[in-house]
This record gives sequence, structure tokens and C-alpha cells, in this order.
Amino acid sequence: MHYILKSCYAIALVCLLYGCSNTNDSSGPQDAPPNILFIILDDVGIDQMQAFGYGGATPPQTPHINAIAGAGVSFRNLWAMPECSPSRALVFEGRFPLRTNVTDAILAVDLANSQVPPYESTTPVILRERGYQSALFGKFHLTGSNVNQTATDNNPLGFTAVHQLGWDFFKGWQEGAPFPIDTTAGGVAAEGVSYSCGFVPGSGSPNGSDAGACYFVDSSCEELASSEQAPTPGRTCLERGGIFVPDAACSVGSVPANVDFTLQNGYYVGELLVNQPDGSYEIYPPDDPSGAARSYRSIIESNWAIDWIRNQSAGVPWMATVSYSSAHSPFQQPPTSLLPPDSVPTAGFDCESAGDQRVLSNQMIESMDREIGRVLVESGIATFDDGALQLTPEHANTMIVVLGDNGTYAPAVKAPFNPVRSKGTVYQTGVWTPLIVAGSLVEEPGRDVDAMVNIADVFQLFAEIAGIDVHDVVPPSRQLDSVAMLPYLENPAQQPIRETNFAQLGENIQPVGYEVPPCVIPLGSAAICIQLFAAQSLCNSEGGVWWGEPDGSNPAGVGAGAPQSSCCAVNEYQAANNAKPYSVQPSSQLAMRNADYKLVQATTTNWDVQSSACQTETVTEFYAVDEGIPPKLDNEHADLLASGHALTPAEQEAYDGLSLALEDVLDSNVSCVGDGNRDGVIDELDIEQLQYWRELTGLSSWYDFDLNGLTNEADLAFITAGSLPRDCP
Repeated sequence: MHYILKSCYAIALVCLLYGCSNTNDSSGPQDAPPNILFIILDDVGIDQMQAFGYGGATPPQTPHINAIAGAGVSFRNLWAMPECSPSRALVFEGRFPLRTNVTDAILAVDLANSQVPPYESTTPVILRERGYQSALFGKFHLTGSNVNQTATDNNPLGFTAVHQLGWDFFKGWQEGAPFPIDTTAGGVAAEGVSYSCGFVPGSGSPNGSDAGACYFVDSSCEELASSEQAPTPGRTCLERGGIFVPDAACSVGSVPANVDFTLQNGYYVGELLVNQPDGSYEIYPPDDPSGAARSYRSIIESNWAIDWIRNQSAGVPWMATVSYSSAHSPFQQPPTSLLPPDSVPTAGFDCESAGDQRVLSNQMIESMDREIGRVLVESGIATFDDGALQLTPEHANTMIVVLGDNGTYAPAVKAPFNPVRSKGTVYQTGVWTPLIVAGSLVEEPGRDVDAMVNIADVFQLFAEIAGIDVHDVVPPSRQLDSVAMLPYLENPAQQPIRETNFAQLGENIQPVGYEVPPCVIPLGSAAICIQLFAAQSLCNSEGGVWWGEPDGSNPAGVGAGAPQSSCCAVNEYQAANNAKPYSVQPSSQLAMRNADYKLVQATTTNWDVQSSACQTETVTEFYAVDEGIPPKLDNEHADLLASGHALTPAEQEAYDGLSLALEDVLDSNVSCVGDGNRDGVIDELDIEQLQYWRELTGLSSWYDFDLNGLTNEADLAFITAGSLPRDCP
């Protein structure tokens, strides 16, 4: 059964920070600002998008996204951050990662110090001032989760994090990705058998079957056999929320012992979390009899949004964020009902094969596009005219914003973009993502904007739509990095507002002395060592080789030698055994660009054979880039600082200017230990807040100043070390 719980701490903190009232201060129908439908595409870079002139030789077919672009403005020069959590924190806070410490994808081992705190002025909190109701559906990942005890200890907001950060309603998942595919297909795989896509394939595949029993979580059962409409009964059963037992008939009154409804399975089965407006929350585990946790994500994410939008009161503005899980790994077949009739049959695919993953990525994006169209139509924002999407957002008083949260993950990158410099890097393929805005505020729809835009600016756009200036309402102590976007919508002749753009990726804050174990990920003929996955299962699910302490789950998925503590240590082992060293993911990446040039700084710790020690080195690179078709990219061979190339006067001027601009951004952030609520002053309120978190769990919080995962007297000493109140530098 599912669990319904109420968090008194959550309600108390929200009231303390924002105030609690039963009154409705929304604007009347005559002056209600536009509604906002915000659609987030996960791991979909601009390289995928036909609407922007890209997509490679086999682009995903996205007629509904194309229709939104035709009815709106396409921003051709947007930078997001290279990973999901920094981008999502930035789009809802407007503050660069160096200011919030959310510099990488949030892991279970990351302390609260690298999670979005309830002290920030998030988008739903700001929009509440104009009476907006806000909801988020799908992937969250602005905080940690409760996936295991470590994650729970490091996530002081717990299961009500979304509510405490300002949203009125949430239905989805706190984690950053679907769980790995269940290769037992619900526990039915025989010993030594692995179903790479999470279902029993047809008889044309090894260990496949064309008939069997489909068991459902409510203990009902249906016998399925291959047919023209459903040629793979194992896949059909999964799409319906069931578990397929091959070559079996339904048993009477019982479910076979090996059928395991507790297992999560990629896009089809995942424990579901709901945050209600009153601060209570509900958990639906995979085996909940309602089946709420057993359906394809893009479908149920869309269903939730449609239901919520339809139930909003007339005259009360709303913002619905549909944060699709797709097309994040794992790559897994979407339901056949969501695919175009001419789609490549994939029931017999190997979901661990790089070639098959490219096709699956296309189909996942195509199925998401279909669901986007359904959300628009069933919410009353658009109609279908002879199968073609026709937007009528002005009739619904709705603005539509479609955004990719970071670049495409390497296996799915489209030519001529660079998979080696994709998601997880500050290179163009890693940060250049699609942004489309449509709706009643757009003048002359169907046009492009080539000016530089940062994902931080989307934060400001949401407020501009509501008639709010974020620079007036966000406290000065929380420095914003956003600039206006509304002028680009209202004025087709608007000149560029940004002179430079910035991107960053770093290491989140973890307990002192802890280091994420190394994982080696294949990239075509090359391989790169990263320290991003805190568990072997996650490393292996991404096709990686685990070099940390093995957990016994996959003996074939571990490194050739003894477990190592870091990527540097892995390459030390490689050198000692006369093996080729792996590339190493930098621990810090920074990028700054202007209209024509781009500066990159990367800091990496790697094994140095000459000194027989780990050495940390910062490398600076400089490129000419553009947004042409094809684009001028920052590939390795194009580095203008490479040996033998003398910069021209124009290049030197750009290099000097970007170096200074990057230095200015870095210098603008000043640490203030003791100011846990980030209000610019260390005072009695900080003591009060520290006591709150200490009494709540005493574990990780934004008042854990010595970074040991505890909030206690030792942290209080950082506040009381000087006179109170005292201003931050």
C-alpha cells in the first residue's frame, strides 16, 4: 500500500520562511497574468533538434516541438550548465553554481551544502506574490533524495523537499534519473539470463517467448500471445504495468514466487512521490496495488500535468512544470502506441548496445514529443487540425517555454557534434541546448534569436511574464546572474543584452575525507575515468567499469586490478602494469564566451609518470565558435592556443577580455561561513536556524560549516566566534 504522511517540520519551516495564510490573494480574471507551461527535456541538446537546423542524418521526428517553434521564438544561442542539477537550480534561482554550491549532479553522498536550500527565492515563491499556483511533475533533482540511508541523512528536507522549496503540488521523483533497467524482468529471468531492456523479448531473441502469463500488481493475470498488433507479449505486458512469465498459463489464486513487484525497472516502474499543498506527502512503492508506480514515465508525467491544469480555478494564474525524464539514460523502448507507424522495430534490441541506444534515444524523444502535443491539446492550449498541432496559447492566456537542461549524453550525440565533449563538459555539445518560447507575449512568431542567453535568464523570464522584476524582490545578499529576456519576445529588433556567457561544472560538497569512487566509461574507441557515480550499479548501468570497492552485484563490471580510490589512482595502476592510461574528467570546468570566441579552463588531477605522483594541472583553451549550420565547434584540434598558433590582434583582444570577464565572475562570489541562510549577515537568526536543523535530525544541513555531515555545537562556534550581528564581506 502507499503511505500518506504529514511533515510538521516541513509546515513549520515553510510558515517561518514564507508565512502561512488561508486567504487567496490571486488576481482577478480581468488582470490575471499569463499562465506558464514549462517543459523540460532531459539530456536533449541542440544537436537533436531539427527545429534548429540540426539532428544529424537520422534526427528524431518532433513535429509538436517544431510547431511550438513555428508559433514562437527559438533561441539559438542558449547555454545551460553541463549537468542537470546545476541547470535546474539555476533556472529556478537565477544564481550561478559557484554561488549556490550546486556545481554537479546531486548524488546521495552530497551534503545539504550542495542542495538547494529553503532560503532561496525560487520561482514558485516569487510567483506566489502574483497569486500563482505552481506544480511540478516528473524529475526534480534540486536536492538529494531518500534512495538510501546516506541520501536520507544528507537531505534535511526529506520527502517534502519540493513543497518546502515553494511548489504547491508535486508528483514524480526526487532522483536524477530512472532506476537502472531490471534485467531480471521482474524476477522471472532464469539464472544466468539477462533481459537487457527489462522485458522478455520474442522468440526470435535468446531466451525469448511468444506466449505467457502477464501478472499485475493487484494479483490479476492475463494470458498473452504474439499478435500482429502486439508481436512481443513481454513488452506488451510491461507497457501495461505487468510482469510477464514466459511459456506459462495464469495460475489460479496466486502469483508465482519468482514474480517480484518490488523491483524498479527503468522508465516503467519507479517508486512515486507526491507532495500535497498542505505539506503532507504520499509514497507509492512499485508494488502498490493501485499500480500508480507502474507506467511509462512520459505518459504519466503528461497525465498528471493535464489533470492538474484542468482543475485550476478560472482567473487564478498557474505555472506547471512538466519535467520529463526522457531522454535520460537508461535507454529503453517507449510504448509502441507513442511511436510513428514507420518506426524501426526495437523489441529485439540490446539496450546495452551503443548502436541500439542511438535508435532508442530517437524513439524516446519522439514519444516525448507526442506526449507534449497531448499535454497542449488536452489542457486547452492547442488543437489538432488534420493531425497537425495548432497552438492557440493566446486563447488560454498561456506562455509555453521548452528547454533542454544540458547537452546530450555521449551515446546519443548527433553529428557533427562531439560525443567526447558532450554532457558533463563545458564544451558546446555539453552546454548548448534548445530553448523555445511561445504564447501571447510573442511578437512576430516563427523567428530566431541569435543573441547569447543563459539558462539563468529563463528564471528572470518567468517573473517578467508575471509582471515581476526579480532584481527588486530577491534580496541583494543573494546575487542574481540573470538578465532580461522579455524584450526579445516583444521586440523583434531587440539588440543583444548579454555581452558574455558563463558555464561551470565542479565537484559538489561531500563529507571531509570522502571521495566518489572511480568509474571508467567507454566513449567509442576511447574511455574516460569519472568520479560521479557513488554506487557500482549506477556505473555499470551506464556501461561503465567500476574501480571502487565492488558490491558483488556484477563481477564482470569491475576493474582489472585492485579497487582504487580515485581516477588518478586508476591511472597509477595502469602505469604500473604498462597499460594505456584513461582520460580523466576534470574536477573543475569553467567556460566564458562572447559573440565569437570561447575560453575554457579545466583543472584535472592525474597520475604523472615522471614525478610518480598525482599532479593537479589547470589548462586554458581558446576557440572560435558560432551557431552556423554546420556550427563552428570547440573541438580539440580547433584550440587557438595550441602550439605553433600565434593569436591575431582580434583573437588576443577577445582572449584578454574573456579572461578578465571570467576572473570578475569568480571574484564576485565571497564565502561567508556562519551565514547559513544566505541573508548577508551573521546574527541571532542564524543561531535560531542552526538550532532548528540540529533539533530536526542533527545531521547534514546548510549550517554544517565543518562539513562532517552533522549540525551541532561545533558549527555554532562559527556563528558565535565574533560579535553579532556582523555583515558578510
